[in-house]
Order: sequence, then structure tokens, then C-alpha cells
Amino acid sequence: MNKTKVERRIHPRVEKKLPINVAANGYDFVSSTHNISCVGAYCTIDKYVPPFTKVKIKLNLPIVVEGKQQNIDILCNGVIVRTEDNPDGKFNIAIFFNDIKEQPRQKIAQYVQQFLP
Repeated sequence: MNKTKVERRIHPRVEKKLPINVAANGYDFVSSTHNISCVGAYCTIDKYVPPFTKVKIKLNLPIVVEGKQQNIDILCNGVIVRTEDNPDGKFNIAIFFNDIKEQPRQKIAQYVQQFLP
């Protein structure tokens, strides 16, 4: 039997690698996303940061506008909602964008929409 995974999220996500900077507790992590939606991102960092830690986020989105690609910087605040050990000694973190303005949220949604069927 072939089971199809049903997406339960309200906001779709895509598995794309995007440059992301995560600032938390005096540390600045440079990474790339594993996946992203307009309400959060999943990435890997090299130091343990516990859940519920507030973070500052900077993303760079390559969006096609009127047939031309533009790189748009997104700045927002978030909170780490999950931290998982990675086999290579690093840590996977799930970030919820809890403080993001509507225009940047819409830009991320526009980026995600480019890859949906």
C-alpha cells in the first residue's frame, strides 16, 4: 500500500537551502535552511541553544518579480521551538517567526509559492 503524506500545516513549506543568520544569546550563527514557510524555518547550528530562546533572524530570499530575480533581505524575530541533536555533533533547530511584519511574511509566502504545484 502506498501511503501519501498529508501536510497538516496551514502554511506550506518547501525544502530549500537559503542563507540564514541566527543571533541568539550573544552568538551569531551562519547557516542555511533545510526548509522554510512564512511562519518559520528549520536549520542546523553548531552550538546547543535551548527551546524557547528568542532569536533574531536574517534571511536572503531570491524572488522572481516581473520576470527578474531579486534578492530580498528579511529581518524578523523568532523563537526556537525545537532543538534536536544532529549525528555530526551539531544541532537542528526549528524556529517560529513570532515577530515578523506582514510585508516580509508575504515575501516569504511568495518565495514558497514559486515551488508549489
